[in-house]
Amino acid sequence: MSRAGLDKDPRDVATMFDGVARRYDLTNTVISMGQDRWWRRCTQAAVAARAGERVLDLAAGTAASTVELTQAGAWCVAADFSLGMLRAGRHRSVPLVGADALALPFADGVFDAVTISFGLRNVADPDAALTELARVTRPGGRLVVCEFSLPTWSVFRTVYLEYLMRALPTLARWVSSNPDAYVYLAESIQAWPDQPALAARVAAAGWTDVQWRDLTGGIVALHRAVKPGLPR
Repeated sequence: MSRAGLDKDPRDVATMFDGVARRYDLTNTVISMGQDRWWRRCTQAAVAARAGERVLDLAAGTAASTVELTQAGAWCVAADFSLGMLRAGRHRSVPLVGADALALPFADGVFDAVTISFGLRNVADPDAALTELARVTRPGGRLVVCEFSLPTWSVFRTVYLEYLMRALPTLARWVSSNPDAYVYLAESIQAWPDQPALAARVAAAGWTDVQWRDLTGGIVALHRAVKPGLPR
C-alpha cells in the first residue's frame, strides 16, 4: 500500500496512482455514486472539441475521458505521469504518453484545447502546470479544468465534508486496490482552493476569460479559460 503526502512529491504521487490503477475506474464510480460519468460528460461538453482539432487530456489516467473527447472527430492524446494508469488503459484506442505536467513533452502551441480532470490538485506546483498548459496551447485555444471544489450551500458542505473524511476512506477499503490513497484524496480535497481562488490562479498563469460552473452542488467545478491571442 502507498499514499502520497500533501507535499505532492511526484514519485510518491505516481507510485500511489500506480497502486490504484487496476480498479481505478470502478472505485471512482462507486465513491462518487455514479456522478463521475456525468462529470466526464460535462467536461467533454465544456472542451467542445471539433473535428480536426488536437486536444491534450492531461492526467488522463486510464484514458476513459480521452476516448469520450474523440467522439466529435478530434485527435486526442492521453498523458499521465503514472505509467501504471496508462498501462491499465492500453486497451483504449487513443495515443498514450507518459508526461510530467511541469515539463510536457510537446512543442509550443500545438493543441487547440487542453484539459485536466482531477489531476491539477495532485501536481507539486499547480501554478507552473497551468503555465505549462498555456505554453502547449495555440493562441485562442481553450483550457478546461475539472476538479473537486467546495459545495456552496453550507448545510450540504457540512454533510459532504463528513462523508469525505469518514465514509469515503471506509468505502474505498471495499473496492479500491489501494484504499490508503483515498485518505490522501480526502485530505487533498480539503486543502484545495475554492472556485474563486482557483479562477484567480488560472488567470495569473496567463489565461483569460476565466469562468466556472459548479457541478453536483459544488463538489466539482469546471473552470474554463482561453489563451490570449488570435486563433491561427
